[in-house]
Formats: sequence, structure tokens, C-alpha cells
Amino acid sequence: MSMSDLREYKCPACGGAIEFDSKSQKMKCPYCDTEFELETLKELDAQMEREAGQQDDLSGWQTDAGGEWQEGETDGMNVYTCQSCGGEIIADENTGASNCPYCGNPVIMTEKFKGALRPDLVIPFKLDKKAAKEAYYRHIKGRTFLPKAFRRENHIDEIKGLYVPFWLFDGDVDADVRYKATKVRMWSDHDYDYTETSYYSVERSGEMTFVSVPVDGSEKMADDLMESIEPFKISESVDFQTAYLSGYLADKYDVSEKESINRAHDRMKKSAEEVLADTVKGYASVVPENTNVNISGGKAQYALYPVWILNTTWKDKKYIFAMNGQTGKMTGDLPIDRGIYLKWLAGLTAVFTVVLCLAGLLIF
Repeated sequence: MSMSDLREYKCPACGGAIEFDSKSQKMKCPYCDTEFELETLKELDAQMEREAGQQDDLSGWQTDAGGEWQEGETDGMNVYTCQSCGGEIIADENTGASNCPYCGNPVIMTEKFKGALRPDLVIPFKLDKKAAKEAYYRHIKGRTFLPKAFRRENHIDEIKGLYVPFWLFDGDVDADVRYKATKVRMWSDHDYDYTETSYYSVERSGEMTFVSVPVDGSEKMADDLMESIEPFKISESVDFQTAYLSGYLADKYDVSEKESINRAHDRMKKSAEEVLADTVKGYASVVPENTNVNISGGKAQYALYPVWILNTTWKDKKYIFAMNGQTGKMTGDLPIDRGIYLKWLAGLTAVFTVVLCLAGLLIF
């Protein structure tokens, strides 16, 4: 890959690499604190595009330095040259933004966001790395069954801000559901206790429109992990600019729009069924007997969503946590101390037994 495949935003005041600052929502130089509006960088983008085409012809240069890559060695990876220090940056084929391992400057692999690969929208980071770390410690605080040693011995291996690719689907849903429901009436007289169960067939139907239903477009990220930190506020999204990626990691999608449609449909169908089920009230039990949901039309957009990923280690086991970089919602699996859990369960059983004994004494 040539240097023109990389983009670095440099501060015109001091020459340092500038990054997107989540607090000010501007580009900021970490060296001299100069700030830049995102709009002003559009002209810089155009200028950098023009300059990328003005390269010297080096085809006549010959060198015997280094060796050739062997067949298969470069499969699944791309090699770039840092514009700041000349260091070699190696990334997998889906990486769209990273940092130079030598000088640390943020770099953007522009070819990952050209043509059909260019996102329509991006939700900029609103929260920084410090907020992610604080949210993690709040997440583990007060967990009853969490091993005490986990709080002392686990450590954060890595915190990274990552723009995760998402497909956003619109669709119209026509749903019909028939439920089997019951009502129960109980009464007593001097001789008997009576129970009357009435059975009902309940039907619900409705038309719904869904807008921007997100589906994770990255194989690296678990779908359930990404869905657990929703919702993202799509109203705060902006038109995509590569400048928003500066200082963060970013991946292009490796799950296509067509491959994501079924999951989007499943999410719409489940939501439609839940909406209709919430309207069936006043029954002792409700069981769906027949469901018919039709989904039609709609468009899809390609967007990048901000996510903080935290990796921790405890007893040689990795734990992954994710935080919504816009709202701060965090999720992640935690270990359970089986001893604490069994003691809690035993105590709960003892309390329940005492309550039953007291109830028996009151009755008799």
C-alpha cells in the first residue's frame, strides 16, 4: 500500500497529529490545544485528495534491500507506510483507522471508505476513555455474587475506542396474532371451594413502520453484545467524514447488507409481536396460537457507531466489556462466586421456610 492510502490530519500551528475530541466535538491538537471545526476540514480533505495524485515516478529506482514476501504471507493483511515517521503499519483487511505502532499518530486507511464502502452516517464519540474506565468500575460495584478478589486482582488490559459498522434498515410491518387466553374466577361457600376457568380467543393486528433498525456489520463483534448497549440516538448522527475517525480505531463492514437483512427482519418481527402482546391485558394467561408477520419495502444505510471496548483478565480468563460511546450504557459478563451464591440461596431458603411456618401457625 502506498502512503496515499493513509490519511493523517496535521495541526497547521505545530505540525502535530490532530484527533477528534469527544468533549468539544471538534478536531483538537493534543500538543498545542488548537481546535478546528469539522467543516473546515472538508476543504483540507479535498486538498489532500489533490495532493495524493501528485507523486513522483519512482519506477526507475532499484534496490536489493529486504526480501520478498512469500506466497500466502500477506493474505488477509494490508501493509501501509506512516506519513509521519515512515514506519510500517500492518493491519487486517477490514481495519479502517488505527495508530502507527512507532510514532503513535492516528492514521486512516482511506480506501476502506471509498465508493460503496463509504458510510452514509457516523455517530461521533460523546464520551472519552476516562468515562469508559469509570463506567467499568461502576458496572462491577455492588455486584452481590462477584468474587471479592476480582475487584482487587483483575486489571484492564486494553481500552479502545472503536467505530463499529452497522447496517440500518427501514421497513413496514403488517402483523396479525391470535392468542389463547384464560380468565380465572374463584369463590367459596360453606361446603366447597370453586374455580371457574373461561377460555378466550383474542386477536390483534396492526401496521407498523420501523426506521433505522441496527444490525452489527462486523464479524469480530458479537451481535448480542452490540445489541445489549443499544439504543444509539440516530438523531445525533451526522454525514460521514473521515476526520471523525482520527484518534480512534475503525473497521469497515465484513457482513454485507444482504447477509444482515434476515437479522433485521427478525428484530422487526419480534418487536411487532411484543407491541401487540402488550395490548392483551386483563387475562390470567396468554399464549400465542398463530402469528403472521409480513415485512416489506424499506431502505438500508451504512453507519459507524461509537463503542468503547474494554478487555480485562482474571485467573487467566479474558472478560470483554462494551460501552456505548454516545450514551455510556455498559455491559459485559462477570464471574460468579459459587460459594457466595450458595450461601445466599441457603439464607433465602431459610427465610422462606420461616415465613411458611408463621403462615401455618396463623391459619391453624
